[in-house]
Amino acid sequence: MLESLSQILSAINGIVWGPLMLVLILGTGLWLTVGLRFMPIRNLATAFSLLLEGRKRGGGRGEITAFQALMTSLSATIGTGNIAGVATAIALGGPGALFWMWCTALVGMATKYAEAVCAVHYREEDADGHFKGGPMYYIKNGLSKKWHWLGGVFALFGTIAGFGIGNTVQSNSVADALNSSFSIPAWITGVVLTVVVGLVVLGGIKRIARVAAVLVPVMAIAYLSVSLAIILINITEVPAVLALVIKSAFTGHAAVGGFAGAGIVAAIRFGVARGIFSNEAGLGSAPIAHAAAHTDNSVRQGMIAMLGTFIDTILICTMTGLIILLSGAWQTGENGAALSTAAFETLMPGGHYIVAVGLTVFAFTTILGWSYYGERCVVYFFGERAVLPFRLAWVVAVPLGSLAKLGFVWLLADTLNALMAIPNLIALLLLSPVVFKLTRERLSMVKANS
Repeated sequence: MLESLSQILSAINGIVWGPLMLVLILGTGLWLTVGLRFMPIRNLATAFSLLLEGRKRGGGRGEITAFQALMTSLSATIGTGNIAGVATAIALGGPGALFWMWCTALVGMATKYAEAVCAVHYREEDADGHFKGGPMYYIKNGLSKKWHWLGGVFALFGTIAGFGIGNTVQSNSVADALNSSFSIPAWITGVVLTVVVGLVVLGGIKRIARVAAVLVPVMAIAYLSVSLAIILINITEVPAVLALVIKSAFTGHAAVGGFAGAGIVAAIRFGVARGIFSNEAGLGSAPIAHAAAHTDNSVRQGMIAMLGTFIDTILICTMTGLIILLSGAWQTGENGAALSTAAFETLMPGGHYIVAVGLTVFAFTTILGWSYYGERCVVYFFGERAVLPFRLAWVVAVPLGSLAKLGFVWLLADTLNALMAIPNLIALLLLSPVVFKLTRERLSMVKANS
């Protein structure tokens, strides 16, 4: 029975992560980028300046600071995709896949910007001061009634996918990484992780945001620093690796060593798919966090939000990809986290510990970030009374994931994760005139006051 379901899911997965979906995601990002006149790319420095200002509580209503909102969204996106996902893209699509990950991120910045603008503009506030926002709410409040069913579809897929990709799969990755590198039994990892996750998640978005605001910058800077040090040691080989990436992006790469070879289509497919899996631009998850920010300026929050894609893919994924290519490990036939581990170990003695610790911390913060996404999806259906039961169920699922074999869960979650994107992308395309209008008005005001 399970095998039959897996085969059906595999077929569906091939469709939802296939060419049409990738064209829809990239096309939406390109449409928004052009419609915004490349504003996200042109205003990157301004966005970082706004992020630093956003560490303090800004004007307007909200539950967390703009900085905490970005760190919460990054806590969910910086995860196994930055280590295992990049390795999978290169293993299946060749070095050129890294180039297409960059392209995905550049147009994905506009997508993430539009998501946050809509999330803040169309969010709701309940009697207790809790903010509700995200795709289901900008579909409900921004589109006509004939589209409202899409909000329910997104919330349903988001709830189920969250328990997979955002919870059990992550705890399983932590248990596997710690057992492989430090021989820590999975049940011990499960118990400790359950306690720590429970202490944070049961405190709600404010506690999640406070933890994310500390842990995410520390872990990201530490990972980038170690990776950069390894790259600088091998700096003379970097130009050749970059040339290989660009050449392979447009010509593919022949079989070599244990690498089976990959054409241009494979480079594009796996580069785009893994890039989206990593930064989640277009999937509709991040705007749920940004809707809770203290702000009365949706454009300002959108500019801060778009940094999530830049940091996740252009910075962190690039570091992982360069190390994999510099090491030559991509030619061994390894895949996923095993490939990343082999690459780090090749270039730095004890490198497998870096991957193990990175995976552990990244996966832990993903559990925290996705807990809030899932919670808001459940609240959309059942209201605030569902919050405590959901949080308890979320905590209970953590140890189950650390001990289980999750091949089927991985497949189901990956499929539902892609399906989340469909209602979100439809909404973004329909609401793009609103995004363009709000952006023009706000930037005109800034220019007039300067």
